[in-house]
Amino acid sequence: MRIAFVGTGVMGASMAGHLLRAGHEVVVHTRTRAKAEPLLAAGARWADSPAAAVAGADAALSMVGYPADVEQVWRGFLSAAPRGCLLIDLTTSSPALARRLAADAVARGLRPLDAPVSGGDRGAREATLTVMTGGSEEDHAAALPVLSLMGRTVERLGGPGAGQLCKLANQIAVASGMVAMTETLAFARAVGLDLAVVHRAVSGGAAGSWPMTNLAPRVLRGDFAPGFYAKHLVKDLGLALETARECGVELPGLELAARLYDRVLAAGDGDLGTQALARRYFGAA
Repeated sequence: MRIAFVGTGVMGASMAGHLLRAGHEVVVHTRTRAKAEPLLAAGARWADSPAAAVAGADAALSMVGYPADVEQVWRGFLSAAPRGCLLIDLTTSSPALARRLAADAVARGLRPLDAPVSGGDRGAREATLTVMTGGSEEDHAAALPVLSLMGRTVERLGGPGAGQLCKLANQIAVASGMVAMTETLAFARAVGLDLAVVHRAVSGGAAGSWPMTNLAPRVLRGDFAPGFYAKHLVKDLGLALETARECGVELPGLELAARLYDRVLAAGDGDLGTQALARRYFGAA
């Protein structure tokens, strides 16, 4: 397949690389060309815009930061994609925007999917991401061979926007897990326990979680580099809160996590990983 891929950042570069290694012709575009250089050296081709990338493509994928970025990229896709092209947004974005862009795409004879992913930089590198899609069954099936190259679990949740709704539910769980992991370490440190031993003791039992397994060791090493940006989690929690309020559901745990992550941004740590929450409790461990 000829695949356009827009957004080769922390996760996108690895994801595009899997498509390239599988033998697909990959055309890339990203705001900062330097981030795409390893892919270009491996055989990907450069395009100067999303519209140029999607011209003649069988599928076009976007993995960017914010809903406004998605809309900008997809305007390029919609202007130049050939009829029948799969348009797949891997970004965590607004369900309402996903539905609107899907309607515009279908009207142009295109095949849209919102397909946000979970698993962070490690999942992207190892092709073990979870992919949550919203769109038609036919388009999900057509996209499955592509998505399966990047993710271990690919699930369709329903029509347009359903993938984004599932990802917001995922982010509620992630944020709560991050708070739990961070407060576990903060408490253990305050009472004088060896944090590495505490981590070994609790991570394999009922207190185990993805943040405890994957991010607590980074905190213990003082490693706050982003596998997923804290600023993007703040964006996701804001979308989740907005959707929850629209539905009339009260989620005080989500509200607490959002307030705590607002402090991460206020401290200037938005470009660090989500584990930077720990710095608000006890600094770099």
